[in-house]
Amino acid sequence: MLDLPGIYEPVCNRRTMLRLGGLGALAGILNQSKLGFAGTSSQNPIKSCILLMHYGGPSHLDTWDMKPSAPVEVRGEYQAIQTSVSGRVVCEHMPMCAKIVDKLAVIHSMSHPMSNHNAAMYQALIGRNPSGGNNEILGAQRTSDFPSYGSVVSYLTSQQRLSAPKLPLVNVALPHVMRNVVDLPGQNAGFLGGQYDPLQVTADPSNPNFRVENLSLPTGVNSVRMDQRRRLLDSIGTSSETDASFAKYRQRAFELLQSQAVQKAFTIEKEPVEVRDRYGRTRLGQSLLLARRLVECGVSFVNVNDGIYNGQTANWDSHQSIFPRHRELLAPADQGFSALIKDLDQRGLLDSTLVIAMGEFGRSPTINGNAGRDHWPGCYSVVLAGGGIKPGSTYGSSDRIGAIPEENPVTPADLAATIFNRFGVDHKQELHDPFDRPFQLADGNPIRELFL
Repeated sequence: MLDLPGIYEPVCNRRTMLRLGGLGALAGILNQSKLGFAGTSSQNPIKSCILLMHYGGPSHLDTWDMKPSAPVEVRGEYQAIQTSVSGRVVCEHMPMCAKIVDKLAVIHSMSHPMSNHNAAMYQALIGRNPSGGNNEILGAQRTSDFPSYGSVVSYLTSQQRLSAPKLPLVNVALPHVMRNVVDLPGQNAGFLGGQYDPLQVTADPSNPNFRVENLSLPTGVNSVRMDQRRRLLDSIGTSSETDASFAKYRQRAFELLQSQAVQKAFTIEKEPVEVRDRYGRTRLGQSLLLARRLVECGVSFVNVNDGIYNGQTANWDSHQSIFPRHRELLAPADQGFSALIKDLDQRGLLDSTLVIAMGEFGRSPTINGNAGRDHWPGCYSVVLAGGGIKPGSTYGSSDRIGAIPEENPVTPADLAATIFNRFGVDHKQELHDPFDRPFQLADGNPIRELFL
């Protein structure tokens, strides 16, 4: 179901940015001197983050925050099952995740005011209210937006505020761009400029012929010819800030095309058959396996998008017939997510990698007349693993019907601050937009109680 009540007119479009001096001027506008390290965590900073976004809004009441004692119109059809932590329950259609709850931390009190998919996604992926609030269509690729988490990490890495990754690649999104008529906001670098956008993969890793098109040399062009082209372009030089900006794009493209480590990271077909089977031969399962390969090779931030793809409607937005629909979507999510956590743990990567699984909101406590649940940003669950979390813990709670936070309410801004804090960055430090307006990296507070 699409919630598109208005039309949004960007405050600052690409043409305006060029008038301001080109994309290359953006780096100069940013107040780099005020960016620094947090210095407040007793743990080593994480090296990577994997953010799994279940687009459409999974029902917290039918997954991580079940209410088995509530009336049937609240608790729904699913049964609760015991987990690896005594007294904790999850949905019966999550048997694999039930076995790893002792490795997870679950926030039961996340909330924000945005009930529109587009506005809520901005909240979830950026940690801020969109400029026009809930009642507008928001599209991606707007140069007035605040940058996504991965884009901020990419920028900080380029400014040597974070340790450089092993690859010439910091920020990746896969296996598709999330859309709700328009590309959903929060998926790009906003006012930081396109050079900090994620490398966007738009191919299905479960496809036997999977390849990343923009990482392949053109037909007939070998590495020798590529070096010749590069030297020729370098000899031309740059005459303006805009040319310098494009030179940075070009430099990045050459590095990616010529990096054997990057090529190796995406060769998912090299994984043993039993490992691929463990994740599940689904788009989501193989995307999570590819995310593990990327962080293993040194990528700092990976967004895995679970939801609408190529116009299909296989997402979590279940206004009707929620139980058969969620049952279908829970199977690959249960298998892939549990496999990822166990795999990272076995490879010694879990402590240095923060994994987050969430939707842009939850679903309404009461089942509607179409046997579905409607949008509910007032209270929902977010799951974390690795990155120094207290394993087997919970934070916050919802009321008896999962409608509102009862203890320790959390906002997306708090989650944003937590992510930056775990990378070792002070979330109170500033970025400046193209109009030289200062913004804290995050306006919330790190949830320190979640971590050891």
